Amino acid sequence: MIITFFEIEEWEKQYFQGALPRNSLSFYEKPLTDEVIPSIADTEILSSFIYSRLSSEVLPHFPKLKLIATRSTGFDHIDIEYCKKAGIAVCNVPTYGVNTVAEHTFALILALSRKIVPSIEQTKRGDFSLGGLRGFELAGKTLGIVGLGNIGKRVVEIAQVFKMNILVFTRHPDQNLAKQFEITFVELPALLRHSDIVSIHVPLIAETRHLINKGNIALMKKGSLLINTARGAVVETEAVVFALEKGILAGVGLDVLEEEGALKEERELLTKEFLKTGDLKTQLLNHVLLTKENVIITPHNAFNSREALQEILQTTVGNITSFLAGQPVNLITQSK
Repeated sequence: MIITFFEIEEWEKQYFQGALPRNSLSFYEKPLTDEVIPSIADTEILSSFIYSRLSSEVLPHFPKLKLIATRSTGFDHIDIEYCKKAGIAVCNVPTYGVNTVAEHTFALILALSRKIVPSIEQTKRGDFSLGGLRGFELAGKTLGIVGLGNIGKRVVEIAQVFKMNILVFTRHPDQNLAKQFEITFVELPALLRHSDIVSIHVPLIAETRHLINKGNIALMKKGSLLINTARGAVVETEAVVFALEKGILAGVGLDVLEEEGALKEERELLTKEFLKTGDLKTQLLNHVLLTKENVIITPHNAFNSREALQEILQTTVGNITSFLAGQPVNLITQSK
């Protein structure tokens, strides 16, 4: 098959060449442009990330196109209705980095609960005293998990290893999961009141914007921790500052900030195209939470592991090879 890849880095190119040796592969570092179309009109499979606009104006230039294998979870850069009418199959990468993000969640929890950052900073100054460094155990504490998708479930599994009690708020409680994972489903106010640590694992949609806000953050237990590795705007920044100043929160671990803007998926952060949309470093430096000693902020790095990025490539190859074998997976649309 003639397969064309856009928005490709050199290490990704090498992987695809090794994984798809019996096909004719072409690689372009940049997104698809009108100038390139004539030279790749015979493409049968097209793979891109989110910056290649695969619209109803562009796609007719590929009369032999059978499959679009986007290397992203989202697919709003593809005209799905056109693909349905034209019989072009579209598949995506439904999820990636489940283990990676869940592990980062606990990295933030442990960093706060055992005062890892101040311990390191104090030791570097040659001060080996233990003053102000007393932490607390996770065993026996209550972890409140907001959202029970793939990442939330993995956080549950890890929490059980730490012998934590687990409360979950989700739109779709499943009592079979409650038995399987030894969890208790509660409404959000109850979760906030009874949790020693609250961890956020929901997507950013209209209903979840400022889900944690100045109106309900005061419900949280005095001295509790708040962890957010989901999307920045799920938590109202003003509410976090308020809760820290009032002593409601003893610590906060954030991998995401409200100022990150219109980020759609984490893989964007590694692209040159995203860097053109905003100066994330400046946004972080200007953020008031950076000045607080009991706040740990990482630069939206929870997804960023070798394994998670490899998972995107492996899934894409699997999508292509399954399609060629007549058993397509991860389909958004079906080919004729």
